[in-house]
Amino acid sequence: MAVLLSMSRLSVRQRLTITIALLTTLALVVVGLTLYALESRRIDRDIEASLSQETGEFRALQKESDPQTQQPFASADRLLEVFLERNLPDDNEELFAFPTSGTPTYQGEYDAVLQKSAAFPALVEELKATGGTRSLDIDGRTYRVAVQPVRAGAESAAFVVVHDVGSSRNDLRELMLTYALLAALSVILIAGLASWSAGRLLRPVRRLRDTARGITDGDLGGRLEVTGQDDLSDLQRTFNDMLDRLESAFATQRQLLDDAGHELRTPLTVLRGHLEVLDPADPADVEATRALLLDEIDRMSRLVNDLLMLAKARRPDFVDPHPTDVEALTHGAIDRARALADRRWLLDGVARQTVLLDGQRITQALLQLSDNAARHTAPGDEIGIGSRLHEGQLELWVRDSGPGVAPGLRTKVFERFTRGDHDDEGFGLGLSIVAAIAEAHGGEVVIDETEAGATFRLRLPTGART
Repeated sequence: MAVLLSMSRLSVRQRLTITIALLTTLALVVVGLTLYALESRRIDRDIEASLSQETGEFRALQKESDPQTQQPFASADRLLEVFLERNLPDDNEELFAFPTSGTPTYQGEYDAVLQKSAAFPALVEELKATGGTRSLDIDGRTYRVAVQPVRAGAESAAFVVVHDVGSSRNDLRELMLTYALLAALSVILIAGLASWSAGRLLRPVRRLRDTARGITDGDLGGRLEVTGQDDLSDLQRTFNDMLDRLESAFATQRQLLDDAGHELRTPLTVLRGHLEVLDPADPADVEATRALLLDEIDRMSRLVNDLLMLAKARRPDFVDPHPTDVEALTHGAIDRARALADRRWLLDGVARQTVLLDGQRITQALLQLSDNAARHTAPGDEIGIGSRLHEGQLELWVRDSGPGVAPGLRTKVFERFTRGDHDDEGFGLGLSIVAAIAEAHGGEVVIDETEAGATFRLRLPTGART
C-alpha cells in the first residue's frame, strides 16, 4: 500500500520509466535464472557422461590382453597401471588407482583438498565392494566420485574417477557474473531511453495542461498546435474542438445576456413609469394601467419562453426523431396556420414520404414562419405552405406576398434579437428558434431570392440525426 501511495505521487513519466525498468529487470532475472538452471543441468549431465566414459573404457580394457605379455592381465595392479599410462583425465578430473596394497597413484593435477582428506579414501573403501557413484563435500567443495572395483582372485583393487564439480561450475559463475553486469547496464540504458521516449510522448499532454491553465473566463482563445496523426494528436484536436465549442457557447451566452438585458429594460421601464404616475383614486386610470401592465408582462413572458426555447436547442434531447408522414405533417401545419390570421392560405405541394424527424418541432417551425408571414401581409394576401423531396433532402417552405427581406438581412435575420425592416412587433427571436430547430435536425433554413415577397425554406436530411 505504501509503495502504491508513493508511486501515485510521482509524475506519469517517472511511473512509466520505473515500470519499464522493473519489467525489464524481471524479464532479465527470469532469463538469467533459466539460463543458470539449464547450464547447471547440462554441466551435471556432462560430468556423469565423463564418469561413465572413463569407467566404461576401464571395463573395456579389462577384456583386452596385457600389451607386454599378450596374455590376460596377471593382476589388478597391472591393469590399473596400464590404464593410467594410456589415459589422460579431462579438465577438472583426476584418475586414481587404488592398488591391492600400497599408496594410490593418480593422473591429473594435484588436488590438496581432496588428497589430504580422510573422507575421500573412506568413501572409496565403502564403494570398493559394490562400486557406484557418490557426491563428496569437502571444505565447501563438491566432488563427484565414481568407483569401479577390480578383483583378481582374493585380491581387491579399485579404479576411481573424481570430478571437481565446483571447478566445472566456475565458468558458469563467470558467465552469470558477466550476464548480471550486462543486464544491469541494459536496465540503465532501457530506463534512460524509456524516460526520454515518455518525455517526448507526453509533450502534447504537457502542452495541453499548460494551455488549460492559461484559459480564463475572459480568454478562451488559446489553442494547441497539432502535429502528427497518433492518439495524442487526436486528443489535441478534440481539446481544440472543445475550446471552440466553449468559446462559441460563452460568446453566445454573453450576447444572449446582453441582448436579453437590453430587451427587458424597456418593458421594466414602462412598468415602473406607469406605476409611478398611477393615481390609485382614479378607477379609470387604475384599469387602464392594469391592462397596459398585463400586456407588458405578457410580452416579457413570451421573451422568457423564447429564451428558454433557444437554451434547450443545444440539449441532445431537444428533438426526438421518429418516422413521420411528411404529407400528413404538411396538411396539419396549414390547417393550424389558418387560425393565425385572415389570409388566403394555399397548399403549394406535398411530399408523399416517411422521414425520420421530430414532427412537433418541425410543425412549430412552420407555424413560426407562418406567423411571421401573417405579420408582414394584409388580410386577403396569399401565403403558401408546401413540402417536397429535392436532391436527396426534404424541403418545407412558407412563402408570402409581403414586402420581402432586404438582401443585407437575409443572413442576419436568423440571429437573436434581429428584426426586419418592416417588423415592429416581437423580440426578433422567432426566426432564431426556426434556425435552431433546423440545425437540431442536421439541416438549415434559408431565404429564397425572390423579386416579391419572401420564401423561408427548411432543408433537412432524410435520415436520422444522431
